[in-house]
Amino acid sequence: MIDVRIRKLKDHEFRNAVAIIGYPSIGLVSSIASNFMSRELKLELVAGIESPDFPPYTVMQNGIPMPQMRIFSGLREPKDDEDGGIDCEDIVIVTSEFVPKVEHMYPIGIALLDWFEENNIKTVITLDGIPMFAPETYEILGAGSTENAREIMERYGIEAFNDGMIRGISGLLLYEGSLRGMDIITILGSARSDIPDPIGAAHLLEPIQKMIPEIKLDMEPLYQEASDLDKRLNQRPVSDNNTILYG
Repeated sequence: MIDVRIRKLKDHEFRNAVAIIGYPSIGLVSSIASNFMSRELKLELVAGIESPDFPPYTVMQNGIPMPQMRIFSGLREPKDDEDGGIDCEDIVIVTSEFVPKVEHMYPIGIALLDWFEENNIKTVITLDGIPMFAPETYEILGAGSTENAREIMERYGIEAFNDGMIRGISGLLLYEGSLRGMDIITILGSARSDIPDPIGAAHLLEPIQKMIPEIKLDMEPLYQEASDLDKRLNQRPVSDNNTILYG
């Protein structure tokens, strides 16, 4: 088993926190969404997930080297008891740009769950992409590790994914969370599989804002990013045999 550790980079006292996890998936929607949230909410980098078996690279943000897998956090605004949102005082975002190897996913998942328990993180929401079955038709489904997690989904109108397979970190956390009695909610959003899909990421964030009302996100940058991406793709040169030339 690989050596995975979570290195503390900043002292932070977590109080009744909710964690949101976004690893790359179809259309990169989950990593786009989690990165967008950490930037828009101006969260601080508090920890990094490290392993000598991870790819040898560093993420640069605003000229600052960052770990490949990052954990951000920040205090939530004071909660209105009547807002109906999930009870939490802290927001935690886990994000990365690379998909861990299959053999690395279990130790990463266990390290995360152990760290969540140590830091009083009561509820975990994982974001994942699923294929888009009809053009430009975005759907949201959800799965929960516990009865309470499934009740939360129902409360916010998230249709249950009852039969089928959920892969990767999300699937591992769902099952292990059920054994530990930890509330894990996986939100599955449909996305384009051929290119990064910022619009799919925006749809994936909609139920988050319902569950945690203090998260107010302006989605316009994601829609603008999608528009710019489409323009760049339409401007690609095409060869004589109608295949797109990438360069």
